[in-house]
Amino acid sequence: MKTLFLAAALLLATAASAQTVQINGAGATFPNPIYTKWIDQYHKTHPNTEINYQSIGSGGGIRQLSAGTVFFGASDGPMTNDQILAAGFRIIHLPTVLGGVVPIYNLPEVKAELRFPGKVLADIYLGKITRWNDPAIQAANPGVNLPNSEITVVHRSDGSGTSYIWCDFLSKVSPEYRKTVGVATSVNWPAGVGAKGNEGVSGLVKQTPASIGYVEMIYALQNKMAYGSVQNLAGEFVRASTETVSNAATEAVKNMPKDFRVSIANAPGHNVYPISSFTWLLLQQSPRDVVRSRMMADFVRWALTDGQQYAAQLGYAPLPKEVVAMEMEALKQVKQ
Repeated sequence: MKTLFLAAALLLATAASAQTVQINGAGATFPNPIYTKWIDQYHKTHPNTEINYQSIGSGGGIRQLSAGTVFFGASDGPMTNDQILAAGFRIIHLPTVLGGVVPIYNLPEVKAELRFPGKVLADIYLGKITRWNDPAIQAANPGVNLPNSEITVVHRSDGSGTSYIWCDFLSKVSPEYRKTVGVATSVNWPAGVGAKGNEGVSGLVKQTPASIGYVEMIYALQNKMAYGSVQNLAGEFVRASTETVSNAATEAVKNMPKDFRVSIANAPGHNVYPISSFTWLLLQQSPRDVVRSRMMADFVRWALTDGQQYAAQLGYAPLPKEVVAMEMEALKQVKQ
């Protein structure tokens, strides 16, 4: 009888261990390409872990995590103290990769790569610069024959971490932009038309002549869209790349706060792309579901180590090893 009982218990344990556990998350579109890759690769060696990520924008991810409708969130703009307080539970921010937001444009007649001072981008999004041959754009692009076309400004219509990064940079280079628009995942845009997600902005710019928008670099690369170089704090016009985005994190790594909520927009240094940012996974520190928490923590450890090899091929910069080491310690705070 004892043998039969042990055998039955073993069968139940085996069945339980073989059961697939689904973990739902939602948030930023900025890292969606690499999160999709990570989830697919991780599932190949961990078939019992079924991670479902909805690319709905950072604002949506924060709201759904706070409401408890998803197990984890994702954002390109760190949560504010008020947002964390409103959620009612402790939330840990964990950087996953670095990325750059680029100004994309649709000017088929212009073959040269355009150069954008930060203040020019701010004035375009403030509605102060309305034509492509404006003297301020022309001054940054001598010798380029710019059309007298009216600029169609495209921005995000949803709560967006990409917008947060864009506004963070523009607010640092333009006091008027900071005062008028400010920095948030959702802002009141003075000009332009909205589109949902990085996918929506890139799609609208692609089909609208004389338009300008902003997207995470991978979306510009995947859609084969022209994007400009941006003037950094050192006065250099720098094109976004995994190298120049990595350079933006150099100073931040030296003074990384323990909660990882840091801005690297308009960072100092040579060959630094100025519209760069970490992107964060948002985890509950003490969730009720310890099984899912343990499985999610294991996935994050894999993403921070083995998963980093996929970053460059998808247009992201891998995390500095110093940041990864800090995150491994931070993960110990998560109930698992």
